Amino acid sequence: MKKILFLILFFLSFNVFSQNNERTLILLDSDSNVPIEDAVVLVLKTKQVLMTNKEGTVVFELKGGSNVKVTHSSYLPLNIKWASLNQPENIIYLKSKLNRLDDIVITKQHPQEIVKELVDNSIKRLSVPARLKAYSREFFKLNGAYAYFNDGLINFQLYRDQKKVKSILLVEQNRSFGLIDDEISSDLLGYNLNVMMEKYYVFSALRPLLDVKSKKKYSFIVKVSPVNEEYNEILAIPVEGSDELLDDFKIVYDVKRKLIIEVNAEVSGISLAKVEEETKKGSKNLIRSVFKTNYRIDLNNYYLVSSKEEINYEINAGNEIKNIEVLNNLVTTNFNIQNFTYKESDVFKDKTLFNIKNSILTDYWNVSGLTPTAKELEIINKIINSF
Repeated sequence: MKKILFLILFFLSFNVFSQNNERTLILLDSDSNVPIEDAVVLVLKTKQVLMTNKEGTVVFELKGGSNVKVTHSSYLPLNIKWASLNQPENIIYLKSKLNRLDDIVITKQHPQEIVKELVDNSIKRLSVPARLKAYSREFFKLNGAYAYFNDGLINFQLYRDQKKVKSILLVEQNRSFGLIDDEISSDLLGYNLNVMMEKYYVFSALRPLLDVKSKKKYSFIVKVSPVNEEYNEILAIPVEGSDELLDDFKIVYDVKRKLIIEVNAEVSGISLAKVEEETKKGSKNLIRSVFKTNYRIDLNNYYLVSSKEEINYEINAGNEIKNIEVLNNLVTTNFNIQNFTYKESDVFKDKTLFNIKNSILTDYWNVSGLTPTAKELEIINKIINSF
C-alpha cells in the first residue's frame, strides 16, 4: 500500500511543474551555445539557490515576481529582470571570461601564503553555529550502469568544537532505491554526509596546497579579470615530472573580504597517466575525481551554497574488476543562524542516506534547487517504476 501511495505522490508531483508560476532557465555559452553546468542561480526575493545541471537547466516556481542573479566563476555575472522571463522556458546567454585577457597579478606574497591567509580567514568568518537545510542527491554506478539512487532533504546543525567545525545531521525526508541484485559492500555506497560538511567548513580539499613542500610540487598563478575585479583566481597546477597523484586547483576569492567563494579540484590527467596500476586483490585504481564547493556572502553571513563530488575508480574484487562511480550533489535550500532544538532520537548517525528507510511526506525534490537532466529523470523514473 505504501508503494502505491508513493507512486501516486511521485507522478502527481511532476504535474506541479505545469503551473503558471513555474520558470525554466537554460543557460548557454554566448559564443558556443554549449550548456553551462554548475552556475548558481539566486532568486532574490526568496533567497532560493539553484544549480544548473549538465543541460544548463534550472526549474523553479515562484508566486509573484523576483529578479534573478546568475553567477559562475568562468562567466560574467548577470542580473535578470523578472519581466524578461515571460516564457515558461527561457534561454539565457552568459559571456565567458575565459576568452578575455586576464591579468596576472604580481604580489610580494607567494601565492601559497595567500592561500593560507584565505583559508584561515574564511574558516573564522564562516557563520557557525548555524543550520543549513540542504537537498542531497547521489547516483551510484556499477560497471557503467546506474545501480543506486538516493536523495533527501536534510538539516546540518553546525557548531564549533575547539578549532574544528562539527555537524549534527537531521533527516527530514528521503528516498533510496537500488536497481541491481549484486551485493556491494556498504562502505562503497555514497559519501559520509557529516564528514563532507565538516571538511567543507575547514577547506580540507586545500590541504595539499598548504604543505611547505607544495611550492616544489605546484606552479601557482594569481589572476584577475579586467571585467570583474571583485574576484581573483588562484590556479595551482602540478609541476612536470612529479610522480604523485595530484589535483589541479582553482580558488576564486573575494579580494576585499579575503574570503573563498569557490574551490575546484580535479585530479590531474598528467598525474593519473604516471601512476602505476595496482593489481593486488582489494586494490583501487583511480580514474577520475572532481570536487567543487561554492560559498555565499550575504550581508554578515558567509556559508556553503553547494557542493559537487564525483569519483570513479576500479576495484580488484579478486575474480573480477569492478568499476565504481559515485556522483554526489548538495544544494543549500535555507540558511539560518537562530538556535534550534532537536531530540537526540532524531539525529541521523549512519554514514549515508542509503542506510535509512524511505520517508516521503512532500514532493521535496521539486523545490530542491537541483533539476535532474532528461537522462537522470529517466533513471529516477525507472527506479521508481521498478517497485
